[in-house]
Amino acid sequence: MKKWFISVLSCLVLAWVAPVAAQTTPTVQPAQPTQPAQTMPATVLTDSSRQQIAIFTPLYLDSAFDMAGNYRYDNKTFPKQSSAGLEFWEGAELAIDSLQKEGVQLEVHVYDIKAPAQQLDSILNSEAFKGTDLIIGQVNANEIVKLAGVAAALDIPFINATSPSDAGITNNPHYVILNSTLATHCTGIYRFLQKNYSLQDIIVFRKKGVQEDRIRNYFTDFEKTTAVKLKLKYVTLDDNFTADKLKLYLDEEKANICLAGSLDESFGRNLCQQLALSSTAGTPNVVIGMPTWDGIDFERSQFKNLEVIYSTPFYVAPTNKLASSVYENFKNTFYSRPSDMVFRGFETIYHFAHLLKLYGSNIGSSLSDKKYMLFGEFDIQPVINKTTMTLDYFENKKLYFVKKVDGVVKTVY
Repeated sequence: MKKWFISVLSCLVLAWVAPVAAQTTPTVQPAQPTQPAQTMPATVLTDSSRQQIAIFTPLYLDSAFDMAGNYRYDNKTFPKQSSAGLEFWEGAELAIDSLQKEGVQLEVHVYDIKAPAQQLDSILNSEAFKGTDLIIGQVNANEIVKLAGVAAALDIPFINATSPSDAGITNNPHYVILNSTLATHCTGIYRFLQKNYSLQDIIVFRKKGVQEDRIRNYFTDFEKTTAVKLKLKYVTLDDNFTADKLKLYLDEEKANICLAGSLDESFGRNLCQQLALSSTAGTPNVVIGMPTWDGIDFERSQFKNLEVIYSTPFYVAPTNKLASSVYENFKNTFYSRPSDMVFRGFETIYHFAHLLKLYGSNIGSSLSDKKYMLFGEFDIQPVINKTTMTLDYFENKKLYFVKKVDGVVKTVY
């Protein structure tokens, strides 16, 4: 698999070190989403009659290759910092393959968002880039600001595929967040608790911190707008707390409903471990966590008998036929499992490429269209600034709540 990744990076760097006009790996032609196939970056070509999509992803090509295009590492070594970006691009290639098989004609260009700033600015300010119809990015907060500004200037949408940050952006209807913000998660969690545990006492375990205060404020702000108030009790824990500390607030005669008021993954992992010590199969404690918990391995024995629930805007059901074929393809081809980034790249490019083809220059007013979804669902809604009453940006408000017991998914709400 490392050799394959290196091969793909090599193909991408050949396009990157070429003149600006050729710094593209076009997406020409894509497919039946039922049978993904491995595709290498396509030959560079341009066609002004085709709508154009620009994909920005962190490939770190300058770190992996020298100016002559020579790989800086040996063939057994792969630069870890390039993994997420390349996996997102692999998902994009699956989408391109699918679109091609369906006869959808588009031109897709992939850019390394980690290229030198001067080089990136040269691309963004070029005449060629002005023909772009849609920008999709796997980017951080600083990069979001730059691409959102470019999208506004070109009057085209910028789809932030992975970061939950609004990056302080206001009054920019061209900016779209797919990975729901913390404020949206807190609102969704409060509503979930209203629906399922409105009559029960809920203990909110948190630690000291600015981010933890933000979470509490989000809950408090939403509480002011709703008729059904939850019975929340906030408990601030010291670092390295133990089960004995938690027992002061737990009822040993029944299942306790707990909420983690922190995004800190280490805090969440420790909270679950300590709550599991007071949990039994007959009266399991329930803990509702944050979206960062998606990366915790709850199959481990220290989480036994604990019901874990967390929110996520992305959920790929193992029973999904297309997902199964992607898993099988990676197993047979790369001897590994596809990461979450592969599925995000696949679905994002496939869905929005179809919307671009369907609505053309009107895609910005049709972002809520739910056609052409592959694994889950987006619920893209406008976010209104409460002070100015103007539209700041669009955001995916769809949240899934995944319940796991002993590491096994029992329910998805």
